[in-house]
Amino acid sequence: MRTVFMVAEKPSLAQSIAKILSKGSCSSRKGLNGACSVHEYTGSFMGQNVRFKMTSVCGHVMSLDFIGKYFVEAKGCDYVVLWLDCDKEGENICFEVLDAIQPLMNKSYGNDCTVYRAKFSSITDTDICNAMNRLGEPNRNEALSVDARQELDLRIGCAFTRFQTKYFQGKYGNLDSSLISFGPCQTPTLGFCVERHDKIQSFKPEAYWVIQAKVSSGKDSPLTLDWDRVRVFDRDVGQMFVNMAKTAKEAKVDSVSKKEKAKQRPIALNTVEMLRVASSALGMAPQHTMQIAERLYTQGYISYPRTETTHYPENFDLKGTLKQQANSSFWGETVKALLSEGINRPKKGVDVGDHPPITPMRAASESELGSDGWRLYDYITRHFIATVSPDCKYLQTTISFSIGTESFTCSGKTLISAGYTEVMPWQGIAQEEALPVCERGDTFTVDEIKLLEKQTNPPDYLTEAELITLMEKHGIGTDASIPVHINNICQRNYVTVESGRKLKPTNLGIVLVHGYYKIDADLVLPTIRSAVEKLLNLIALGKANFHQVLQHTLDIFKRKFHYFVDSIAGMDELMEVSFSPIAATGKPLSRCGKCHRFMKYIQAKPSRLHCSHCDETYSLPQNGAIKLYKELKCPLDEFELVLWTSGSRGKSYPVCPYCFSNPPFRDMKKGRRLKNSYLKFASQVALDKRLQIHTQNELHGARRRWEVSREVAGGVSKPACHYAGGEGRESGSGPATALSQVCYVHIM
Repeated sequence: MRTVFMVAEKPSLAQSIAKILSKGSCSSRKGLNGACSVHEYTGSFMGQNVRFKMTSVCGHVMSLDFIGKYFVEAKGCDYVVLWLDCDKEGENICFEVLDAIQPLMNKSYGNDCTVYRAKFSSITDTDICNAMNRLGEPNRNEALSVDARQELDLRIGCAFTRFQTKYFQGKYGNLDSSLISFGPCQTPTLGFCVERHDKIQSFKPEAYWVIQAKVSSGKDSPLTLDWDRVRVFDRDVGQMFVNMAKTAKEAKVDSVSKKEKAKQRPIALNTVEMLRVASSALGMAPQHTMQIAERLYTQGYISYPRTETTHYPENFDLKGTLKQQANSSFWGETVKALLSEGINRPKKGVDVGDHPPITPMRAASESELGSDGWRLYDYITRHFIATVSPDCKYLQTTISFSIGTESFTCSGKTLISAGYTEVMPWQGIAQEEALPVCERGDTFTVDEIKLLEKQTNPPDYLTEAELITLMEKHGIGTDASIPVHINNICQRNYVTVESGRKLKPTNLGIVLVHGYYKIDADLVLPTIRSAVEKLLNLIALGKANFHQVLQHTLDIFKRKFHYFVDSIAGMDELMEVSFSPIAATGKPLSRCGKCHRFMKYIQAKPSRLHCSHCDETYSLPQNGAIKLYKELKCPLDEFELVLWTSGSRGKSYPVCPYCFSNPPFRDMKKGRRLKNSYLKFASQVALDKRLQIHTQNELHGARRRWEVSREVAGGVSKPACHYAGGEGRESGSGPATALSQVCYVHIM
């Protein structure tokens, strides 16, 4: 019996798809990697009985983990069906998986196709079964476009980030950012925020004047009229118009118009619109919104959440999807009315050819989804119902008045049919006080007419929703990456999120953008990235060569990088104005082992110690509290030890600032823990004066003698050096187990 090997993008998806295809008869076991389960069943494939094995990759788009022992699951299979997410990143993972498993597959017979791609948009029985019956092939061009984007972003971002981080963190102590990052998409995103900030700062309010008139008729409530001239910027001119209007004691009705209008129902929902609404209406960050949407998708509640399409295909089962919401206590009655009266075809949107619009795929309750999950699902469902509902209809009445030589108007709206606003009440027509019944020639008493002084207001800071709109307009990022770029500028301390999800740039963000403008505006303007995105899309369509696009873009940015490095003094001038030199930052904490003067502890990210006398900076472990450790000194270099404490449990480790940046032992790598017994042994050696460690070779010999003595004393065979995320103490018996203190050593 032949074997069909199937791979999904997440373990939960693999389980759901296997259950659907096997009709619940699959058996499951733990995979050899200990993380991804394998689901097995027998069935029919291409007219023959086969054994199906369904599993998944580990991690997500950028962290494929399908190597070594994971190959064994695919060994000896005859066919492979790829159930990765149906977007460009998913196509890219398809070929990563194929590179890993094809050498282990059985040889194909003749020209038989052995690799298949499943295309699906939701985790429902219908969609999954249809995908299995209409298998295609993975798209090499789309995968190459992702390869190009990843390589460009990595190489360009790393080059600029590494240079400006090392340059500025070595000079300034209060930048308060562990990384001064640059990104081809991230930086233009920050540029939009700073551009709005600059407009606010340069805004000069200007006074203007408006005429306010109030009229009444009999017992009806007074009407406040709008001046047809709207406003004037000269007070004397405004006063002249007021004086002319005051000559009349009555307001005459010039015309009364009534017009039926419609408020259009929304087009189908895509990713960008979902992110906009979630931020502006639900107060949810774009990154958080996408995480919730992905969870709803993998659980089968909504369709695939990454799509640019706003048009439903002709064969989409709108009525069947709507029926699933008929029993809801929130919108069930509206749905039943739509089904009995007949649904409206959604407005024609844009079909990009990726996925159908975001749609609810089954009914849910708040207890199933949790607070934020339910709020997002609630909006997605209401939006879908609105797309198949009638438009909202209302009657707009406008009355035109003349008071002396000046013209005024008053308008009001009366609801005729709520339409889609029944399920989206926040977009409904507000209940207004009815306008008085009148006709042309009628007169009203003028109760008040006066000149009001007002001022123009500056624009507000960009909201996340407005920023998303700008990014989409200028082609910065994709529907999948837009939330990531916004999250990055927040995490880097370039902007802060204020009330109303407004993005206010920090001093660091402002100086960086102004510096880019000063050196090379292309680095921050959206034009060059937009052009690169168009080239990447041409690769995906097979209309551009991967290698040529990659080399062309890298050549451009290589020249820009060299010019940026040569011109960095221009940005540095701006930095000097806003930030303090590293020598003038921080507070004294511990003594330097070279000059024995106090070094200053700089708490702003990244935390570090600086000796102004030696002009040396020493790195420290991050994300913890630092204090002096019993005024003890490192026996190797005479630097005073500091104690690093981290986490709610208060785990703490003594640290030698010099050893952390300059490893004393060979073969040690960055981010390792060093047992305090190393330090203890070196201390004993130095104190007893039995060995003077001056050279690197002697130090290695000391290290080896320490290891030998340790093995003899406790019989411990485990290595003394552990990964930073590993154990804090060693298992086993003997003297080594009592040494619980750990000294962090930062290894180059």
